[in-house]
Amino acid sequence: MAVDSFSAKARKISANIGAHYVDNARILPWRSSPGGNLPDPYHVWLSEVMLQQTTVGAVKSYFEKFTRRWPTVQDLARAEEADVLAAWAGLGYYARARNLYKCALYVTEKMDGIFPQKESELLLLPGVGAYTAAAIAAIAFGERAVVVDANIERLVARLFAIDTPLPKGKAEIRSAMDAITPDHAAGDFAQACMDLGATICTSKGPKCGICPVQKQCAAFAGGEMERYPVKPPKKAKPVRRARFFWIEQQDRILLATRPPKGMLGGMRGLPDDGWAAGNDGHATPPIAGEWQVHDNIVQHSFTHFSLQVDLAVYQDGKMVTNKGDNIWWPLDNIAEAGLPTLYAKAVDWKLKEEK
Repeated sequence: MAVDSFSAKARKISANIGAHYVDNARILPWRSSPGGNLPDPYHVWLSEVMLQQTTVGAVKSYFEKFTRRWPTVQDLARAEEADVLAAWAGLGYYARARNLYKCALYVTEKMDGIFPQKESELLLLPGVGAYTAAAIAAIAFGERAVVVDANIERLVARLFAIDTPLPKGKAEIRSAMDAITPDHAAGDFAQACMDLGATICTSKGPKCGICPVQKQCAAFAGGEMERYPVKPPKKAKPVRRARFFWIEQQDRILLATRPPKGMLGGMRGLPDDGWAAGNDGHATPPIAGEWQVHDNIVQHSFTHFSLQVDLAVYQDGKMVTNKGDNIWWPLDNIAEAGLPTLYAKAVDWKLKEEK
């Protein structure tokens, strides 16, 4: 939508948010300053993938670790997938890490290491969806694209009092964001909206007194800021049961590599009983022997279910040999194994229990 066709409200919102960003932009390692040179597309892509369903605070150290170890997309493509997954450990939603690696390979092998700049072309990359494509196009290449993340969704829903419950309301929110997105510097504007949602227009206790678009906000005018965006009722999460198996010998612990597909695919972890999102594990040990079972040592929440974990500890003196993709890992170096948070919690519990 051209600037000339903006409504008066949309023009005022756009101008106020843009002006606020100039003086209040968050300093982040993947960003350029407002109005400055466009940032490295590799940095924008990497940060946007990491930021999906993850906070800025959690992502900063991972971003810096990745870019130190793999300074370019070609460096990332030359890595071993297992190393990328291990470096990702703790960020969660591990399909993102697998897609990150696939995308690095694709850009390096199919596109000579150069990211496309058009939103439609970015959508063809592995693991790049509508939001990420729009964000890269706008922020890294200065293209006009409509960027809507969770912070922007909340901000726009409040500005226009969009009361259609999510997810149906997403189309209206995107349309409203389209109406206020300027033709020029769309990347700065998107980041300005992200910052506003993250620091002022927060989900609880929004700081309306210092908001640059308070006078244009329909939710503020109605005194119902926290009503928006309207979300559907939460469904109760099913609870699944799993059993992990602790096999320790000579200050080493036996780790398994999870199947390449499915939850936490390709990640290292303790041997387990085949638990999944749709079913409990079978609780059968991987080897015969004496086992001591500790019930419910970990409770872990995934997006669609919760998991209660028992830990069975091998008590038999009989030596155990490697099985399949299993590997013996030194316990004093377990932090370098790249365990997902779920398995790291179980390891921490066991090591603390021994003290």
